[in-house]
Amino acid sequence: MTAPTELRVSKDRRTLTVTFPNHHPFELSAELLRVASPSAEVQGHSPEQRVTVPGKRNVAISRIEPVGNYAVRIIFDDTHDTGIFTWNYLHTLGHEKDERWNAYLAELQQKGMSRG
Repeated sequence: MTAPTELRVSKDRRTLTVTFPNHHPFELSAELLRVASPSAEVQGHSPEQRVTVPGKRNVAISRIEPVGNYAVRIIFDDTHDTGIFTWNYLHTLGHEKDERWNAYLAELQQKGMSRG
């Protein structure tokens, strides 16, 4: 996957806009990025170990750091900073954000959790 041509954090720090060459920009909420973080803390080491992360409605992006030429580390204001978001993963999130968001909301409801 080619690197994005632009990564832009909104002024309120709650949205990341990702633009890839020859694609429309994707707007990804900080909340979605946080609860779908590719970190082992969230994803575990297998699908059975994946953790549902509640209470992140008001999470914001503190900063973004480059990781080589293939990814960025997103640091959130709740101090979560271990997710390495590859270009492929950001591209996938952009294309699947509605499905992933709806699945997350259903999972919260099923587990009696809230967005906070």
